[in-house]
Amino acid sequence: MSNGYYDWLVKVIVLGDSGVGKTNILTQYCDQKFSQNYMATIGVDFKIKTITVEDKKIKLQIWDTAGQERFRNITQTYYKGAFGIIFVYSIVDRNSFNNVENWIKSITENTTDEVCSILVGNKMDSQDRRVQSSEGQALATKYKMPFIETSALENKNIQNIFDILGLNLKKRLENESQKPQVNAENQSSQFKLNQETAQPQPAPSSCNC
Repeated sequence: MSNGYYDWLVKVIVLGDSGVGKTNILTQYCDQKFSQNYMATIGVDFKIKTITVEDKKIKLQIWDTAGQERFRNITQTYYKGAFGIIFVYSIVDRNSFNNVENWIKSITENTTDEVCSILVGNKMDSQDRRVQSSEGQALATKYKMPFIETSALENKNIQNIFDILGLNLKKRLENESQKPQVNAENQSSQFKLNQETAQPQPAPSSCNC
């Protein structure tokens, strides 16, 4: 069996307002790096990482989508085929928390199947908290998704995001594979990704990690 073997290829997108730390969460997870210099992601960037969940290997294609409003249309074109969603807000930015429901709405408007989601409150290392943990938990409960607070700066709970998401992805994918396939041609690409449907479009940069 080659080192490139995996059971599933899954597209995951990270959504949230600009400046909440989406890129640093990904670079900490894939590269163990953190940048103090903020630079807004232009359009969409992606990283790839293969994880092992119990007895299965899942190749994650993780898209870092721009949170700025002027790039919202670009972001929407990448919703298609996403099976995992990471919603991120900053605990020091009340507006970014309030906007999470707008991001959730954008997913419901642009996807037709249920996805695996997790809500992440980033920057828990800050002393200037504006959003309480209980508020994040209540929002996650409302939309029936897991919730976790993280610090990309201190690399705290970053791994846990993908451990939780990976386990839920595995359960959902196994359930889907057990369903009768009445019409395989019309089966959603969210649940049956392959090399062709998940192939990334040109992006500013990419990293295999």
